Parts: sequence; C-alpha cells; structure tokens
Amino acid sequence: MSESASHTLERQDFDELFGALARRGYTVVGPTVRDQAIVYEEIASSAELPIGWTDEQEAGHYRLRRREDAALFGYNVGPHSWKRYQLPPEVRLWRARRDADGGLTELEPEPRTAPRYAFLGARSCELHAMGILDRVLLGGAHTDPADRARREDVLVIAVQCAQAGNTCFCSSMGTGPTAESGFDIALTEVLEQDRHYFVLEVGSERGGELLGELRHAPAGQHERAAASAAHDRAAAQMGRELDVTDIRDLLYRNLENPRWEEVAERCLSCGNCTMVCPTCFCTSVEDVTDLAGEHVERHQRWDSCFTVDYSHIHGGSVRASTRSRYRQWMTHKLATWIDQFGSSGCVGCGRCIAWCPVGIDITEEARAIRDSEAVGDARP
Repeated sequence: MSESASHTLERQDFDELFGALARRGYTVVGPTVRDQAIVYEEIASSAELPIGWTDEQEAGHYRLRRREDAALFGYNVGPHSWKRYQLPPEVRLWRARRDADGGLTELEPEPRTAPRYAFLGARSCELHAMGILDRVLLGGAHTDPADRARREDVLVIAVQCAQAGNTCFCSSMGTGPTAESGFDIALTEVLEQDRHYFVLEVGSERGGELLGELRHAPAGQHERAAASAAHDRAAAQMGRELDVTDIRDLLYRNLENPRWEEVAERCLSCGNCTMVCPTCFCTSVEDVTDLAGEHVERHQRWDSCFTVDYSHIHGGSVRASTRSRYRQWMTHKLATWIDQFGSSGCVGCGRCIAWCPVGIDITEEARAIRDSEAVGDARP
C-alpha cells in the first residue's frame, strides 16, 4: 500500500461520508440486510449497513449469521450486483395510445434521466464486472444513451476484501481480492481490540476532493500494515480455484464432452445463475396492451439463455435441451466472451455457485472437462 496515498478514517467519523455525498447531490446505494440476505439498496447512514453480520456460502447454500464484532463490511457478496443499476431488470422503453382513426398517438419515449449515484461497498470482483459490462453495453457502435447516462456520473467507493468466502475464486480470474483501479476511494476496514477504523486510498481527483471533506489523518506504518494483512488474509482464504490455462480452447475442443449431459441431469434451467451474475446481460423486449387495445407499452426485461424461448426462432428453439443451454452459458462465459469482448465474462464472485438450487459449481465443471482430457491422453 502506497504511503503517500493512504489515510485513516475513524469509525465514529464514518457518517461524515454520507453527509459529504449528500451535499454533492449523490444518492448512496450500499449494502443492507433485507429478506435474510445482504442486498444493495438506497441508504442514508451507516446505521443501515449490515453491522455485525456476515454470510456463509457454499454450493447451493447462503445464510446470514452474526459476527463477534461490529464490522460494517464483514461479509462477502450477496445475491445483488451493481448490474441492476447499469442494466435495470425492467425498463419501459416507450408507451402510446391509439387515436380514433386507429393510429398510434401520444407516443412517449421513457425519460432518460438517472439519479446521481454513489456506490458504496463495491468489491474488486464487482469493479471488474462493472468494467466488463461497460464494454458490453457501451463499447459497440450502437450504444443506448440511457446506459451511458447511468454510468457517466457514478462515484464508486470500494471496500477491499478482508475475508473470502467458500465460493470465491477471484484470485484465479485476476479480479481480486484487492482493487487497484476503478474506484474514487477504496476502504479497508480494520478492527482492533480498542480501535475501529478504515484505511483509505484515493483513486481519482473527485475522490480526493471528497476525502477533503472528511476528518481523516495520514495512515501510519501500523495502519498500512494492518490493511495489507487484511488483504493477504482474504487472498489466502479463496474457497475455490479455476484453472484458466487455455480455458477458451479447452472448451472449444470439448463441445461434445459427456460432462455436459451429466450436468444437465442436475440443472433445473431455472436461470438463477444468470440473474445473480454481475455480467450476464441477456434481455428480451415485450409489448403489452390493455384489454381494449387502446394503450400499448414496450418493456425491456432481463432474460436468460436458460429459457427455451430465448433461443426460439422460426421453426423452434436453437437450444431445446438443458445440455445445450448450460453448455451455451458456460462456454460463452469462459470462452466466446473472450472473442467478443476481449476478456472472460467471469470475475470469480461465486454467486452462481451459491445461488444454484442444486449446487452446480462452474469451477468443478471446468475441472471435470480438463480432467477428462488428461484421462484421454493417458489411455493406451
């Protein structure tokens, strides 16, 4: 950790951050406890943070439990990701009414305004996911002005991971656990026997301006060492590993591997993995009318490559079997995404593992396919 770029903020002064953001016109979105999970919602003070809560995660398992301290950010990641603010689950694109002659009139495009958001609590894997989704939504020749408006003035306050969960494998993907860019300010939470404080790193000019409104002090050697120890602890606690060596070509070579049929016998095609994934971006468009046919609206909604209708064209579905749909999802995430967007579509957050009802593990599936090649090579 850079000595010149690190500062400390005491826990009792933490709410000054909310005040400074409010004065700048930001709506703060951060973690809070709701419905027995840690989710991202609009919050107004540190009292709404998941104080003293952590989460335990395993394949097909997510539970909150109490910590033995009052950490504000002592959890891993919940079912929500910041994707819902970059690409909302549902957007009304326009609405119209029919006039007396049967034509459409009063065609009203949906307003393209967005709140001025400050994201509080983004982890390193999530920062990478935001960057990946930006390339998908904004990197092409035809971008949606609404997508750009949602990202242009977002202020990001990252939280460095001090622990890793059993489903985390960001180290394998090169996306964490410590954020190095993509934030305005990054916090490392440190709890000692007689002191609770944060070590701050500034990542942008406006982050420095924001810091100037807070009661802070230069971080000393002890504070910097404590923050570094927390980062190292998280890196050593990864619950999963994914060998990404030649992963793109590995999957291309194994499109007919028997493992796809084995995983299909367990997969429910429920789409949970795509809903919680911070980078999955499939959407569909639907027109709805009232019973009289006088009013029509067009909506864009999240969709999933696991639904039969998503790949339906004239003549039927392109991917009619669960086998083909799971193969499409995993191969796109780890292989064809690289061809399309220049990077993997996976950031190692582990959400797809924890929130799969039957505990399907993408790292286990990739390992099984790799191992099947090794077995094949060993045969006489």
